[in-house]
Amino acid sequence: MRPEAATAFYYRSSVSLFSGSAPCSSSTPPQLTTPWAAGAFISSKQSSPYSLSSHSRPRLFAMDLRGERWTAPSLCLVLVLLQASISACAGAPKTYIVHMAASEKPSSFDFHHEWYASTVKSVSSAQIEAEEEEDAYARIVYNYETAIHGFAARLDEDEAERMAEAAGVLAVLPETVLQLHTTRSPDFLGIGPEVSNRIWASGLADHDVVVGVLDTGIWPESPSFSDKGLGPVPSKWKGLCQTGRGFTTADCNRKIIGARIFYSGYEASSGPINETTELKSPRDQDGHGTHTAATAAGSPVPDAGLFGYARGVARGMAPRARVAAYKVCWTGGCFSSDILAAVDRAVSDGVDVLSISLGGGASPYYRDSLSIASFGAMQMGVFIACSAGNAGPDPISLTNLSPWITTVGASTMDRDFPATVTFGNGANITGVSLYKGRKNLSPRQQYPVVYMGGNSSIPNPRSMCLEGTLEPNAVAGKIVICDRGISPRVQKGQVVKEAGGIGMILANTAANGEELVADSHLLPAVAVGESEGVAAKKYTRTAPKPTGTLSFAGTKLGIRPSPVVAAFSSRGPNYLTLEILKPDLIAPGVNILAAWSGDASPSSLASDRRRVGFNILSGTSMSCPHVAGVAALLKASHPDWSPAQIKSALMTTAYVHDNTYHVLKDAATGDASTPFEHGAGHIHPVRALNPGLVYDIGQNEYLEFLCTQNLTRTQLKGFTKNSNMTCKGSFSSPGDLNYPAISAVFSDQPATPLMVRRTVTNVGPPSSTYHVKVTKFKGADVVVEPSTLHFSSANQKLAYKVTLRTKAAQKTPEYGALSWSDGVHVVRSPLVLTWLPPM
Repeated sequence: MRPEAATAFYYRSSVSLFSGSAPCSSSTPPQLTTPWAAGAFISSKQSSPYSLSSHSRPRLFAMDLRGERWTAPSLCLVLVLLQASISACAGAPKTYIVHMAASEKPSSFDFHHEWYASTVKSVSSAQIEAEEEEDAYARIVYNYETAIHGFAARLDEDEAERMAEAAGVLAVLPETVLQLHTTRSPDFLGIGPEVSNRIWASGLADHDVVVGVLDTGIWPESPSFSDKGLGPVPSKWKGLCQTGRGFTTADCNRKIIGARIFYSGYEASSGPINETTELKSPRDQDGHGTHTAATAAGSPVPDAGLFGYARGVARGMAPRARVAAYKVCWTGGCFSSDILAAVDRAVSDGVDVLSISLGGGASPYYRDSLSIASFGAMQMGVFIACSAGNAGPDPISLTNLSPWITTVGASTMDRDFPATVTFGNGANITGVSLYKGRKNLSPRQQYPVVYMGGNSSIPNPRSMCLEGTLEPNAVAGKIVICDRGISPRVQKGQVVKEAGGIGMILANTAANGEELVADSHLLPAVAVGESEGVAAKKYTRTAPKPTGTLSFAGTKLGIRPSPVVAAFSSRGPNYLTLEILKPDLIAPGVNILAAWSGDASPSSLASDRRRVGFNILSGTSMSCPHVAGVAALLKASHPDWSPAQIKSALMTTAYVHDNTYHVLKDAATGDASTPFEHGAGHIHPVRALNPGLVYDIGQNEYLEFLCTQNLTRTQLKGFTKNSNMTCKGSFSSPGDLNYPAISAVFSDQPATPLMVRRTVTNVGPPSSTYHVKVTKFKGADVVVEPSTLHFSSANQKLAYKVTLRTKAAQKTPEYGALSWSDGVHVVRSPLVLTWLPPM
């Protein structure tokens, strides 16, 4: 399905993006790419950041929620896109990733790296060649040889354009910079120690599972990485423990079996790392990488918590899995050439699962280097989990859209950290907080409350408590109401504290709705939802002398309803391919406790001198390693399963009802969520271990899917790495991919009938019979043939087809499900019907 058609349908408007030019600037923002010949795409622009998935962070760009994202209407999007179209100066060399057809290496070269260097030399300007005899080798940043074939090199614009025309070159892509997008979650997911131990005892006699984590490194002293009870390092493992300042081989053990760093791309674009402040070693100074690694595969740690909150046994999803840490993120971001080198090396090292809590903007599959690298990893049998992004609740905000990637959104758990604001008029409003300081407000005393936003309903710098906006004579000795937005939430409290304030009420705006994210504030503070924030501000405007106090209630379990889709979790539909439903599923990503770096404060503010062993974070960065860890459990139990089978098991056993037996809710609206928010649903690890049936997909099927995306032969070779690959035309549409979800798109009006085919593999009892059940839709009749599947052997494959005929085209998508059941297993696929308006 055309991306422009999907966008027009969901926005009812069109936006044109233009490439422009501007004076050269060292601060040029992320840029759009410009197409050149032979399907190779070259950008003349500066790098744009990939992100660690934790709401933009004060230091790294991250997909956890320690920072804030200021959300505005589509005008903001237009401004960002216009800014992104400004060119940097053409003369300055930049890093480009060059994908090569390895099979086309001329026989005159013994090694691929010799061919690559010769290719660089052939496109180099005469001036540069004369200056440096060995320039070609010196300008190559990385050689890639496992997940992808090619290299990263420093080129100017003209050289990059000539490179796209060189023999054997498949694509030339600009360097981009991605951003970084527990005690309770294993129990909440039903994999307490008794279940997890049973899985590993039965599944690991001959198989050791390794989870590779691409992030900010690892803090090896954390008890979450104890190797107690683990056997020798798996014999298949080819990785190593890379040393550097603050990290020696002794920091690896039978738990952390690999640790590497990747910084050449970063330094090529940004200059040398400042080693007086940043360790050029696998040691994690940020905390994000330690947190994600421990979430996926942390060893059990008794009596873990943060300032007394969330106290209990902290353990990862797969506590007996091994961890390999690949540090790809530095103070200035996470550069794509480094990320690709890490994926390439991780596959060569022998990882089984990759957890990548990173993301940038969504690009076509053939222009997305992570998409191409993850395709290569999938070919080698590696399961890849990626965060969906933290750009919710905006629609069409997902990253990591490739069907061979498992794209993970975020949800809440049934645990909360309640706090209360009691006003002088007797009214109470509830919120959350992780404050545990020495200075508390007395519940028996009332303190002045002030809101600096005046009567306007639109937040402004003073209402958001931005640095330098609060006058001490206006806030000293008072509780200050601060609107969320622009600056990190905890930093707002720091601003209040420095101005003499004694407490803070952090109020959500419309962008955040009623979603509550707890923080370890530096002064007494309570975060409240939008409606409660409105009530608090109204009280300050109407009361002659508004007063209040704050109180904190610790940790509370059994919160209802839960889970709830997080408001920040990025949303579908998949604008690249409407027929591929994204996100794939959701997992816990709000207020997650896991291990932390001893070099970082819990707030990540430089002014915060506190140090903790565990921290509580929110973001799709946190939900991604939950799924990666559960995938490791499945790999241990079913070592012969393909990445697609593992993904299918996770998706078809996911649930869509909360603990009140109602449909999952969306925290952004309070209404029922849809598959564009929760995908197939919330993961259910125990059910995924025994799914009954799975939808398998091999590399040939994925390639046929790519053939429906109008890729040129050269673009397709970026995935196949085989010059002889041609499209067989076996797929009439992208919807023919054997995906565990069905998204049917009616693009013609009047709509012609659609036919979708699927094949299921029996991984349950050899002799079994499954019956189908399908939701009734207003807009279409859905017929499944056959309606019964009879299996007589294990791993038997049976096909069925789904015919959809429009009765009355709907203006908005319809949501339902197609389920197969044998009375024990329920194999559920979300079913989404979309009618595109005439173009």
